[in-house]
Amino acid sequence: MNPFALSLSKGPARRSTDEGFDKRSLNGEGQYPPCSPLFRGGAGGGGHLAQGIHHPPTPSSEEEGEKNATSVRNLAILATASLALAAAAPLTQGAGGQWPAPGGDAGKTHWSTLTGINPANVARLGLAWEADLGTARGQEASPVMVDGVLYVAGNAGRAYAYDAASGRELWRFEPEVDMQRNRTACCDMVNRGLAVSNGRVFIAALDGWMYALDAKTGAVVWKTDFIEDRKRGDNSTGAPEVAGDVVVIGMGGAEYDVRGYVTALDVKTGAIRWRWHVVPHDPALGPQETPELEAALKTWDPKSRWDVGGGGAPWDAINFDPETGYVLVGTGNGGPYARSKRSPSGGDNLYLGSLVALDPKTGRMVWHYQETPGDNWDFTSTQPMILTHMAVDGQDRGVILHAPKNGFLYVIDRKTGQVLRANAIARVNWAKGFEPGTMRPILNPEASDYTDGPKIVFPSTVGARNWFPAAYSPQTGLYYGSVADIGNLIFMTPGAKPYRARALNNDAALIFTPDVAAAVETLPPPMAQAVKALPAFADAKANPGKSQLRAIDPLTGKTVWAVDSEGWQDRGGVLATASGLIVQGTLSGKLVVRDARDGKVLKSIETGSPIMAAPITYTVEGVQYIAVQAGWGGGGWAFTPRYSAAYARGNQNRLLVFRLDGRKVPLPPLLPPLEVAPPPPAQAAGVTAETIARGQGLFFANCAICHANIHRSMAPDLRRMQPATHEAFKQIVLEGALLPAGMPRWDDVLKPGDADAIHAYLIDLQGKTRADELAKQKAGKPIDGPSLTILSNY
Repeated sequence: MNPFALSLSKGPARRSTDEGFDKRSLNGEGQYPPCSPLFRGGAGGGGHLAQGIHHPPTPSSEEEGEKNATSVRNLAILATASLALAAAAPLTQGAGGQWPAPGGDAGKTHWSTLTGINPANVARLGLAWEADLGTARGQEASPVMVDGVLYVAGNAGRAYAYDAASGRELWRFEPEVDMQRNRTACCDMVNRGLAVSNGRVFIAALDGWMYALDAKTGAVVWKTDFIEDRKRGDNSTGAPEVAGDVVVIGMGGAEYDVRGYVTALDVKTGAIRWRWHVVPHDPALGPQETPELEAALKTWDPKSRWDVGGGGAPWDAINFDPETGYVLVGTGNGGPYARSKRSPSGGDNLYLGSLVALDPKTGRMVWHYQETPGDNWDFTSTQPMILTHMAVDGQDRGVILHAPKNGFLYVIDRKTGQVLRANAIARVNWAKGFEPGTMRPILNPEASDYTDGPKIVFPSTVGARNWFPAAYSPQTGLYYGSVADIGNLIFMTPGAKPYRARALNNDAALIFTPDVAAAVETLPPPMAQAVKALPAFADAKANPGKSQLRAIDPLTGKTVWAVDSEGWQDRGGVLATASGLIVQGTLSGKLVVRDARDGKVLKSIETGSPIMAAPITYTVEGVQYIAVQAGWGGGGWAFTPRYSAAYARGNQNRLLVFRLDGRKVPLPPLLPPLEVAPPPPAQAAGVTAETIARGQGLFFANCAICHANIHRSMAPDLRRMQPATHEAFKQIVLEGALLPAGMPRWDDVLKPGDADAIHAYLIDLQGKTRADELAKQKAGKPIDGPSLTILSNY
């Protein structure tokens, strides 16, 4: 029996964890904070028990006495849960002529009931209109269409409104964003959507301010700072969710120094109504905020790294369920990554890597299920949820379909948190199966615990699935989504690292399996031998992995059909329609329409712009449109894959809208040919080899997460600095000379001598790059040959 198909019925490689890493950074810190966001414009003003809805914390095989700790919480929330259930309303399946939320309907199925564009006529699909969004970074949101107006969420909390038929811009909003906050935004200054309700548009800016805008004019009605502690790395990239009279928003930063939480604000006034924390605070500071946190505390080592915060940031995956009245939240990864450093004696570390149900009136927890106990691998549960109904074991159930990073696709009862199915959809070696009854994953430390040495773990930290939305069709009963079946080598530096404020505290380095075989030879010999001895190394060599668009039966986990993506970073969001279409964009710049029955391509449109976000569809005066936001970015935004349209044509962010009998899409012009790196200035007096080596360590500890120093990166390639940049280097790094453009200042971390050492390293690197590229040019070879340097959009 497949242990992952249980149910209750029976150069050196670099990676990005929501970021980027490099083995060369293991200088005793192993951490890399991010740098400049680079707008094309500025940031201008303008429980898992089998039954019952009141669940105790997930049982842990490593902790005792947890059962006794749950009784207080269960009594406290009994009345609350009853009130929430009393708010039940039918869950509409599928969006119709309008697309009122980023996921389409209340269940966020990304499924449309429209049939005007169908297999018989989709060959006529062409461009209706387009809009320039004025930025050049990642676009991860799906627009919202209400009453003929298309509302669009853009970089860092921008919002736009267009006439949905003609494309005429009605208004645009650019919040004043504290660009210093970019240092703690691990995965680009993306925004995953806005909410429209009762004549207002709700959008959260990157620096943690919620804005309520007048839907007709874009004028600010109210704004609220929802960040709990601005001395830490909290930020915001997720979409707000309206739940009755509150709007709920999460936050990001688990790689840094945050203690995750969700916040509910009054929709009329913006006043903060409640806040729910994911992990406990240091018990030395006094009682926890809620009984459920007191219970969770027993799943943490009393000597945990409370100074780092614990992580758990719920940066996406917030759903209001109209049938139960609950707000459903997916929580984030632990910080630091390794549980052996975060909570040395072990424990499940609730409520990391969990789904939780909250009462929107009070913020009290009703039930929870921890998908990844004691998260050791950045296996967030923040991936999009789909709410629907399906027949399970002969009974109609209101369920959550959830595929987090950890490699499983879950079917979970929305009222109770009961796990009905859990099936692996990618290679998994961190767990062996599930405990009968509780459905707690059975951990596999022999294969995945990297405390005492490197391990190759499946899936990788990019996740089998991540932020890119999947679609569910109630017609076919299939789940359509991108799946990345890859792993990664993971290791860490020895010893406990000192806490770094507003800086990466994860202490882990990773190399993805598509590069492990080549990269292992660059590792120190003892580590290389240890990696080659791992049982998973042979698997990684034989099957490095890839990404696919798949149609999956959620009850069995079986793939009905699959098509390979263009590269493992190519994992765009999906739209499904009642006419039998599956629509998805690609990083190479194509909008592809497939037959939902078998994945056959029915139409492919060249756009010249990379597409990651999920398309939507709507009608205006009987005409059906398909709209999608285009732009490369996300985690690893600084690395532009060579097959991406952004590599050939740049990354001008666009909104593209299609209809039948539309025109050909105008392509952005090709970028000019690459040029050899310019000559660097002479080194300053007194620079030695030791200075350069020190500068290299500082660079990879503080700068490399953004400055990948590769051709056509989204961040400046510092191997190609011009004389004026060299002259202003210290002013840029220490004094924030380019802060308005998104380059943060670093004078709280780096001293003048540190900046000089980094500059010396970059001067040395620029000289070597120029010599290498001149030699390639003379030999008639391209100067941008492939390398092992990789990052990921997540």
